[in-house]
Amino acid sequence: MTRRATSKLGAYAALSGFGLVAALVLGRPEIVALTAPFLLAVGVGLALAGSPRFTAEIEADERAVEGDEFDVRITLAASTPVDRLDVFIRLPPGLELVAGMRARSLRLGRGEQRKLELTVRAERWGAHRLGPVYLRTHDPFGLRVAEGMLARMPEVRVYPREDTLRRILQPRETQVFSGSEVARRKGEGIEFADMRPWAPGDPLKRVNWRATARRGEVWVNESHPERNTDVILFVDSFAEARGQVASTLDLAVRATAALADAYIGRRDRVGLISFGGILRWLEPGMGTVQLYRIVDALLDTQIILSYYWTGIDVIPQRTLPPNALVIALSPLLDGRSADALLDLRARGHDLCVLDVSPVPFTQRPASGVDSVAYDIWILRRDALRHRLQRSGVAVAEWQEGAPLQAAIEEVRAFRRHARVARA
Repeated sequence: MTRRATSKLGAYAALSGFGLVAALVLGRPEIVALTAPFLLAVGVGLALAGSPRFTAEIEADERAVEGDEFDVRITLAASTPVDRLDVFIRLPPGLELVAGMRARSLRLGRGEQRKLELTVRAERWGAHRLGPVYLRTHDPFGLRVAEGMLARMPEVRVYPREDTLRRILQPRETQVFSGSEVARRKGEGIEFADMRPWAPGDPLKRVNWRATARRGEVWVNESHPERNTDVILFVDSFAEARGQVASTLDLAVRATAALADAYIGRRDRVGLISFGGILRWLEPGMGTVQLYRIVDALLDTQIILSYYWTGIDVIPQRTLPPNALVIALSPLLDGRSADALLDLRARGHDLCVLDVSPVPFTQRPASGVDSVAYDIWILRRDALRHRLQRSGVAVAEWQEGAPLQAAIEEVRAFRRHARVARA
């Protein structure tokens, strides 16, 4: 704990010394009588000059989910009497006090221990630091005040509350490891694909006895194997549109967490790219540990203003594995992110875009040049989505208040139509 002491004793001592000097110079002994109370205060203050000794610790839950409540505990223990101790804790934006008091004044006896408990609600996702906790002690006469604050500020990581998805996007190509996705290629699996005449080496369990009896020769079944997929979640953090409560970045983070949870639940490998003022990436992985890595990385996502051109070529090659499905969540507000998405498509990646629409966070002016500019902005957004669709990218606009599943179904419909058109 860092401390800073302030005292009235110095002022009283200076005033008393000035009175004594004035009495000697002017030859007026009555001035000494006027400064006598201050001399008495100095003597009492020196007698009680010992600083109170106590310890303070703060504890809180390390993890929470949006909307959940958690406890914060401040433990105070005194080794000497503390006549008055003021405690104040500052809560960062995104955390709201539900029960308890942030400011308290109390007295501690020798060897006494006291716990102050507060209940806090997590209103917004993110990595929040509790504090600082300010402490101030007073002596019985209010002559000496010591101030300080706790150096340790615990961090509470609040995870976004994601939606539950019934269906997700299927990639065009799968990987070689087993999973829950039915591959296009034929091999060992349980999903029926076709029938063909028997060939040497075919196991007996694959013989189709009905077709064999009907055709007079041995026929076997072919099947599709179940493979896993590589999914890269691309979060655009160049710019955002923000309202009073939420923003496009909030929606993108919640959608990314929901998609990561759905794909990892299917034993797929999931990676993360945060593309903005600072480029961050997380290599694809599997399992619950990878899910926590992705969500923890999302908590550190923020809008960083930067005019530096960051190209997609700086991403390591293994971060974008071959045949990976890239799902981008972007408000399409910055031209650099749009160019990066087009570059990904030009490099042959299987790309889908969920346009986290900033339109609900804006309001069209009533008239004048501003209203014309607003209409032009809407038209440019439509033109950008059309440009991505002409490049073969499935784009769906997702607005605040609409279910994420609806936008995913729109992307699924586009991809299904695009495959039929190529055939």
